[in-house]
Amino acid sequence: MSDRLLPTLLLVLLALVTFWAMRAGWKNRIARQQETTSLQEVPDRYQDASSQLAVPGVYVATTSMGDWLDRIANQTLGVKAKGTFFVFEDAAIIARDGAQDLYIPASSILAVRTESGMSGKFLRGEGLVVVSWTLDKTPVDTGFKTQFAADQESLLAALRALAPQALDRLP
Repeated sequence: MSDRLLPTLLLVLLALVTFWAMRAGWKNRIARQQETTSLQEVPDRYQDASSQLAVPGVYVATTSMGDWLDRIANQTLGVKAKGTFFVFEDAAIIARDGAQDLYIPASSILAVRTESGMSGKFLRGEGLVVVSWTLDKTPVDTGFKTQFAADQESLLAALRALAPQALDRLP
């Protein structure tokens, strides 16, 4: 038997145990959050409607409001994805590649602001647009990184016009 076989087997076993623990933790989080979050389907009227603004970028995650490490695990809300942020007259929609779209009615928006990061995505300066809103009676933060820096200000202005009641900080 080689001198390297035992350490290699121990390292492989350690890696397997680590990945199993990570998966078990994620499944536990999904089970714990199952009753608190349910994504609303995007109403059909938005399918062919033209938006006031469409901004490409990266959907970062949706977390519990104020706790940017507590990702919402169910319905892929805690998973980063490319997407487009659409702003309509009465709602915002984040179309995510490979996942269900997020429908955010204007009346559920609590705050619109920029932050330096959340949930594993941190940037220099205030490069992340964060929308605090109510998802199925649960206050959450949703982060979106615009593909082009110039789009950030126009997205913030459109969201503030959409929801004039929104604060510019955490409520």
